[in-house]
Amino acid sequence: MLNGDGGWTSDGAVVNAALLRNNGDRDFTINAMAVCLNKDRYGELLDPFGGIADMNECTIRTPLDPDITYSDDPLRMMRAIRFATQLGFYLDSETFDSIERNAERIKIITKERIVDELNKIMLSRKPSVGWILLDKTGLLPLIFPELSALKGVETKDGKGHKDVFFHTLQVLDNLSMKSDNLWLRWAALLHDIGKPKSKAWDEHAGWTFRNHNYLGAKMIPRIFKTMKMPQNEKMQYVIKMVDLHMRPINLIEDTVTDSAVRRLLFEAGDDIDDLMLLCDADITSKNEEKVRRFHKNYELVRQKMIELEEKDRIRNFQPPVRGEEIMQLLNLEPCARVGELKNAIKDAILDGIIPNEYEAAKAYLLKIANQE
Repeated sequence: MLNGDGGWTSDGAVVNAALLRNNGDRDFTINAMAVCLNKDRYGELLDPFGGIADMNECTIRTPLDPDITYSDDPLRMMRAIRFATQLGFYLDSETFDSIERNAERIKIITKERIVDELNKIMLSRKPSVGWILLDKTGLLPLIFPELSALKGVETKDGKGHKDVFFHTLQVLDNLSMKSDNLWLRWAALLHDIGKPKSKAWDEHAGWTFRNHNYLGAKMIPRIFKTMKMPQNEKMQYVIKMVDLHMRPINLIEDTVTDSAVRRLLFEAGDDIDDLMLLCDADITSKNEEKVRRFHKNYELVRQKMIELEEKDRIRNFQPPVRGEEIMQLLNLEPCARVGELKNAIKDAILDGIIPNEYEAAKAYLLKIANQE
C-alpha cells in the first residue's frame, strides 16, 4: 500500500508518480492496485491501470507494454498462464502475442522457477488450460519438449490414432476431479510419454504403442533430472504409476485370475488405490457403452482386490520365512541361492499355491529344497 498525493490518472484518482512507477513494475493490472493511506482519503482504492475493469472482464493484462514486462522477467510469461489457469481468466490479445514473441527468453529462467509455476498449474482445478496455453504461445517445446512431442495424428492406409497430447490432457483433467495429489497428477501427465518412442505400424492392427508404459517409466528419471524435479520417493512413485498403468486394463481384457490380481497388489502396494484412480481417468473413449463397460470391469477388479487382500495380505508383502531362517534351516552361507528360495516362496504365494502363512511357507521351502 502506498501513500497517494500528487499526479493524476485517467480515472481522475489523485496518485503520485511513485505509484505509477512502482505499480507499473507489477506483473499484471489485477495486482497493480493500491490503497491510499492519506488521512483525508484513507482506504481509497487506487487503480491507475484498470485492474478492477480487467477483473470484471476476467482478463490478464500487463500494466505496461508487455514486451517490457516480459523482458524484465521472462518468468512473468509463465505467471500469466498460471493466473489464467487458476482464475479462469483470459489472456489479453497483446499479452498473448507478446508471450509468443518473447517465448525464447524463457531459456534464461532457472528450471526450479519454471517447475514452481508448473506445479501451481498442475494443482489448479483444470490444469489442461495451462498446458494448452503453454503450447499455443510456443513455450511448451522450450520447457517440456517430451510433452510437446505427443502432439499430432498420423494416418496410414486410412487408419489414424488419437492425438496423444490432447488425450493426456483429458486424462489429467479427469484425474484432477478426483484427486489433488500433485505427483499422481504428474503421473497422469506422463502416463503416455513413451508413446512416440514405441509407435509402430502393424499391417493388421494398425498403429501400436507396445510397451509404452515401460519406455515411459524409463524416461522419467531423465525428465525429472533435466527439469530439476525431486530425485526421491516422489519420482519413484511417478515411475511406478506410469509403469503399472496398463496392468489393470490388461486384467479386464483377459480373464481376471487371482494370481494376476495378487501380483498387481504386490507391485503397487499401498499405491494401488491411486493406480486405479489413474486407470479410471485414462478412460476417454467417446463410446459411452465402452466407457460403462470399462468402469464396470474395473469395479470387478477392485472387488477381487478387496477379497484377496483380506485373505492373503499382499500389500506391503513381507516373506513369511526370512533369509536368516532359510540359511539356518538349510545350513547355507549367504549366497544367491537364499534369494532364489525367497523368490520361490513369494511366487508360490502370489500364484495361490500356498497361503501367505509361516507354516505353509516353511513346509514349501523344505519341500522344494529336498527336491533338488
